[in-house]
Amino acid sequence: MLNREQLETFASVVEHGSFDRAAAVLNVTKGAVSQRIKALEDSLSNVLLVRAKPVVPTSSGETLMRHVKMLRLIEEAVLTDLVPTSCEKKAVPVAIAVNADSLATWFSQALWRILETKRIALELVIDDQDHTMERLIKGEVIGCISTKSDAMPGFVAEPLGHMEYRCYATPQFSARHFPNGLGLQAVLDAPAVLFNRKDSLHDDFLEKVFGFQVARYVKHYLPAPNTLREAILRGAGYGLLPAEQAKGDVETSTLIELTPGQVMKVVLYWHRWEVEPPVFQEMTRVVVNAARATLAQEPSK
Repeated sequence: MLNREQLETFASVVEHGSFDRAAAVLNVTKGAVSQRIKALEDSLSNVLLVRAKPVVPTSSGETLMRHVKMLRLIEEAVLTDLVPTSCEKKAVPVAIAVNADSLATWFSQALWRILETKRIALELVIDDQDHTMERLIKGEVIGCISTKSDAMPGFVAEPLGHMEYRCYATPQFSARHFPNGLGLQAVLDAPAVLFNRKDSLHDDFLEKVFGFQVARYVKHYLPAPNTLREAILRGAGYGLLPAEQAKGDVETSTLIELTPGQVMKVVLYWHRWEVEPPVFQEMTRVVVNAARATLAQEPSK
């Protein structure tokens, strides 16, 4: 049977990235932290941590971290059922990973509902939708919005719908850089606005337009959805925006579509535990309902 004190010490080291910081949080010596981690690793015959700066879990450690997070939520659920008054003032830390464009559009509806739940202390981790699953695998979060349709063992991938992206620029930018349309040379010369270096959506868009990969074009990286939109509005570049986010700008002719009718669909899934504690069941319900009420839905097969 796993020792709970050792498990919480291990989780603290992972969450704080340091033996020293974990010791301070747990109010014990660094030596005590090291002894607990060694005892846990010995009991499992596995190395759980990479002793680097910051300290990170090994693949075995990632599996154990997911177990600790599940254990915390299950314990909270049991205490709520058995001794309801014991949990009235205690909030359970819950971390979920969300892509920035969802947060800037439909997810905000779910977020305010989640924050009304007084039994959780929410940490929202923002990452590219193609990479949020990495956070789940590492045990950093207990749920995520992802483009991956396949769930890990013990998890379920709930379809949410798809976000629609179109390519936009100001009329002035388009007249200056694309007087003859989105030609290859013009695309190589004109600055594009992307979210960050993980963002492959613009590359996918250009490949769809030209039929081959286009890599060496001018790029601005602005990792905030509203800032990215503002850059396009100010004529600093052109780029892909969620159609819902750009709707008002198009209606006022502040932005125009560079390739009318050319839509990039990003299908999203909510990855959750197969067996969820009650507090997380409610979160899942809120997220799924908000998405399906807002996002375009895939046709039934």
